Amino acid sequence: MKDFVIPAYPPGDARDDARDMGTPAKAGAPVTLSIDGFEVTVPEGTSVMRAAVEAGIAVPKLCATDSLEAFGSCRLCVVEIEGRRGTPASCTTPVAPGMVVRTQSPKVKKIRRGVMELYISDHPLDCLTCAANGDCELQDMAGAVGLRDVRYAAPEGGSLANHFAARNTSGEANPEWIAKDDSNPYFTYDPAKCIVCNRCVRACEEVQGTFALTIEGRGFESRVSAGGAGDDFLSSDCVSCGACVQACPTATLQEKSVIALGTPTRSVITTCAYCGVGCSFRAELNGDELVRMVPWKHGGANRGHSCVKGRFAWGYATHADRILNPMIRERIEDPWREVSWEEAIAFAAGRLRAIQERHGRKSVGVITSSRCTNEETYLVQKLTRAVFGNNNTDTCARVCHSPTGYGLGQTFGTSAGTQDFDSVMQADVVVVIGANPTDGHPVFASRLKKRLREGAKLIVIDPRRIDLVKSPHVAAAHHLALRPGTNVAVVTAMAHVIVTEGLMDEAFIRERCDWDEFLEYAEFVSDLRHAPEMTEMLTGVPAEELRAAARLYAKGGNGAIYYGLGVTEHSQGSTTVMGIANLAMLTGNIGREGVGVNPLRGQNNVQGSCDMGSFPHELPGYRHVKNADVRAIFEAAWGVEIDPEPGLRIPNMLDAAVSGTFRGLYCQGEDILQSDPDTKHVAAGLAAMDCVIVHDLFLNETANYAHVFLPGSTFLEKDGTFTNAERRINRVRRVMAPRNGYADWEITQLLANAMGAGWHYTHPSQIMEEIAATTPSFAGVTYELLETRGSVQWPCNEAKPDGSPIMHVDGFVRGKGRFIVTEYVATDERTGPRFPLLLTTGRILSQYNVGAQTRRTENTVWHKEDVLEIHPHDAEVRGVKEGDWVRLASRSGETSLRAVLTDRVSPGVVYTTFHHPGTQANVITTDYSDWATNCPEYKVTAVQVSLSNGPTEWQRSYEAQAERARRVLPAAE
Repeated sequence: MKDFVIPAYPPGDARDDARDMGTPAKAGAPVTLSIDGFEVTVPEGTSVMRAAVEAGIAVPKLCATDSLEAFGSCRLCVVEIEGRRGTPASCTTPVAPGMVVRTQSPKVKKIRRGVMELYISDHPLDCLTCAANGDCELQDMAGAVGLRDVRYAAPEGGSLANHFAARNTSGEANPEWIAKDDSNPYFTYDPAKCIVCNRCVRACEEVQGTFALTIEGRGFESRVSAGGAGDDFLSSDCVSCGACVQACPTATLQEKSVIALGTPTRSVITTCAYCGVGCSFRAELNGDELVRMVPWKHGGANRGHSCVKGRFAWGYATHADRILNPMIRERIEDPWREVSWEEAIAFAAGRLRAIQERHGRKSVGVITSSRCTNEETYLVQKLTRAVFGNNNTDTCARVCHSPTGYGLGQTFGTSAGTQDFDSVMQADVVVVIGANPTDGHPVFASRLKKRLREGAKLIVIDPRRIDLVKSPHVAAAHHLALRPGTNVAVVTAMAHVIVTEGLMDEAFIRERCDWDEFLEYAEFVSDLRHAPEMTEMLTGVPAEELRAAARLYAKGGNGAIYYGLGVTEHSQGSTTVMGIANLAMLTGNIGREGVGVNPLRGQNNVQGSCDMGSFPHELPGYRHVKNADVRAIFEAAWGVEIDPEPGLRIPNMLDAAVSGTFRGLYCQGEDILQSDPDTKHVAAGLAAMDCVIVHDLFLNETANYAHVFLPGSTFLEKDGTFTNAERRINRVRRVMAPRNGYADWEITQLLANAMGAGWHYTHPSQIMEEIAATTPSFAGVTYELLETRGSVQWPCNEAKPDGSPIMHVDGFVRGKGRFIVTEYVATDERTGPRFPLLLTTGRILSQYNVGAQTRRTENTVWHKEDVLEIHPHDAEVRGVKEGDWVRLASRSGETSLRAVLTDRVSPGVVYTTFHHPGTQANVITTDYSDWATNCPEYKVTAVQVSLSNGPTEWQRSYEAQAERARRVLPAAE
């Protein structure tokens, strides 16, 4: 299929090639050979098949594809090689110097037609009505080999054994036929069309690493099987990543959307809007109707892989719940009234102006979105600074990864991860702390599992037994199942082992770090109170296990640390980040491939929203607003004076609202009522405001307290950029026109201009030009560069015109690396007789954040409600059985949900997700937060669990209030 819009790479760039090369690329010394009389030079180890494609000669194939290692089963790609007997498979035959290959000799042509004839003899000839018609490799290869008829026919009065006919000519049931499996909500499996090429099985193993599929039976009885006897695709271990569907050369595995909507005819390359991996996709359409999303093979972050969300869960864009017209109301008790864009913008601007006239310019503020583009986020923070005249801007990025910005900024000098995702393939030891990549960042997890299968060692530091601890062909060398809230103690104890046993890299420390600060830190961690034996009672981690893990990280080769919200969402989140940075500097694991400190960002543009100046104390590029020289840059660009005083964070906004000094909020693409801690306090703050403007796709929970609703646009309906967890700036391209009439950046501009701003942007590229002109790390970023290179990792500037895949190569951004003392301070949230258990929260594979998008897709088949994981021992003493309703109570509030008994959590620890508003898990969490950044302490809440009869009174009253708040007057009223 020809791409309608694709990046224009330089001539000869491999990324300009959409062809399937048959086998993966190799690296090695150049080898020259002759193929059909053409000389071609390729790296040593390259297959003959790939070399032929490089020379522009296509060799027929069915079992081969360049995302999988060569298999050599279909026998369609045979060639003749001078000096060799027989006809070897070109996919499994490596090139050799001087090799002479013939791909079109009469002998190989005859063999190929014979092989294809056998395939077609056991395949239904329903091409005209098949969903893969025009997009079927079997069909293409039949044409390529010149097959015109099939000689195999049933004997007179009999039938020919096959797998595709339900009954034979006598009406008897065919024992070889198996009905189509349509159990998966997104694709079907039709065994009748399977040619047993093994590509789906190999994709599940090599690319995804789940090992959910296998070939059962032998010879004619061979067929693909998902799981054991009685399993279908839905009940099996399949995670619906789509790798098998993408690999299938026929309609055996076929997207249901293609079956329903037809074969797509055009495509646009864009970037996924779910997690922080930032996968590149080819959006395939018929006209302006999206048919499917296919991972783009040249995507720098995903390398052609995907997960169930990015691959399939895009149906929310056209869901009936989506709001497409602006709405306003005088009071939050009133029903919504649909109005024109002009009336909605005028109403919002008028209310904000009136608030500022009465209560002062600092009485209003904004919340930027980590789901929107860099350009849109930049405009929202510009709105408050240049139009409202204050720095009251915050973002959900502070609610998740602000300790990363602070901790890495203090130690390394920059507020971002150090590596690209490719780097993990060079790691020898990987530490995963406070993260669950298989659920939260599944495409990266697949890369990680592949490296682990190749022999790298894994250390998991997490209260739960996440899948990486033990899954098919992967097992952690050490699982440090620490008690929630003791991250700092565990990390410092690891540093104690490294220092006291002399395992640090002294040469690296002397050259790259501040030696005096190291000596002070070494004295601190050497104290006996930090020894694993002394911290064991506190952390719950056996001393010998911790010592062994520390030794492995220090001396196991390239050591890479990946961490998530289980590190940052604590009262000592910033301290833990600094402790992790200390470990990397102690061991010299910084500044090259295979090492580093890598935060796994939760949402698609968490990194970008931080980069763009969404925090109340920082302008774009992490520069403090109090610095006059920094303000001068933006004052010159914007033509306004910028307030030197930092503004309010979200908790401060809510406190000020309750006290009556903060009265107006513009909230773009965030649902703080569901995602922020202490739900009752959030509700009270919102209810106290005079004007809450919600700019989103759906009437979310925050909209229950809104006076203006501005319908947003999806990632499919806009141009812009996202910045992923590896600092990769990826293009987002408009796939279809905005169903609401405007892209989100245009809506922000309408509001700004209604308040007198005078902005004149006509395309997001102009906003990026302004970002580049004012932000040093983005100085070299242009849309032209991104179209040429596909993506680039900041810093990208005059010193680094091609970007920076690896940070701190020759030295730290701050100069010398800084060791910081990491004293453990226990959280104020303590267990006791009333609340003896510790609650920690997280997410699961099929759902995303507050679920606003994924709950409006078929992903609910895997997770229709939030549940509480509880250890069987804790359940038994409370009389709780599997599936029971239980009351979950804390000092802040209570909710009810169903219990799941599992030993994935330790005794004394319970776990839940926050994807469904009916549960409102954050009514349980407290207002305790990180000491440096106010990042909420979601991961440690003292709770009690008891049997319940169903939803609590608070849940019922909340749902009733939400139902009243979502009333919309009929259009005629």
